[in-house]
Amino acid sequence: MNINRRQFLGMGGAAVAAVTLAPGFKLIELAQARSPEEATSSLHRWGLLIDSSKCADGCTSCVSACADENGIQSHNRPATDAQWIRKVTLKDKQTGHVQTLPLMCQHCEEPPCVDVCPTGASFKRADGIVLVDKHICIGCRYCMMACPYKARSFIHEVTTGQKSHAPRGKGTVESCTLCVHKVDRGDGSTACADACKKEGHEAILFGDLKDPSSEISKRLASQPSTQLRADLKLNTGVRYQGI
Repeated sequence: MNINRRQFLGMGGAAVAAVTLAPGFKLIELAQARSPEEATSSLHRWGLLIDSSKCADGCTSCVSACADENGIQSHNRPATDAQWIRKVTLKDKQTGHVQTLPLMCQHCEEPPCVDVCPTGASFKRADGIVLVDKHICIGCRYCMMACPYKARSFIHEVTTGQKSHAPRGKGTVESCTLCVHKVDRGDGSTACADACKKEGHEAILFGDLKDPSSEISKRLASQPSTQLRADLKLNTGVRYQGI
């Protein structure tokens, strides 16, 4: 995916055709992913800090790790394959400078996907993680149209090899869960951040935005960062440096 920096920062909503209803099947419960009413961890706000200067061109370890962790399989159909995280290439037209970075659900404090969902399937936990309840998602894809980051995918294929912590199903919408199962387990990281660190890049940092003693909070306080589409005032949980 090649776009220039101005287009990237001013990215609009995704255009999606056709409205369909999902099959009436029931999926396994999302392991320990509590509903907004049950989530009591409002003292936390989980998020990511991505340093584009450390993101290696051609490296897709974060994408592969996300797919492995959550049971996402490619059907070799780029237009319809699910993408919870993707690498994008930015080019400054004035200078010619090229950089790459990962893009995923931004876990907004004021998520547009939640606002437009007619069933309440899209919801935000008290700790800031935005999720989709597959039991009540009807596949209308309004959330996909509302997301200014094109971060959600519609499942077109029958799913196989599902993970117990990441239920998936044809006819529903999905996106990055910020590895909610790892958060609730207390792992302290995400699959993408772990993979990036293993490669020696350490371009992705996970942490608690509300904890002033956390590494992510310290770096945000001491170094400049930006939100994508800050003009929308969504207060994203994913911040970027170097763009």
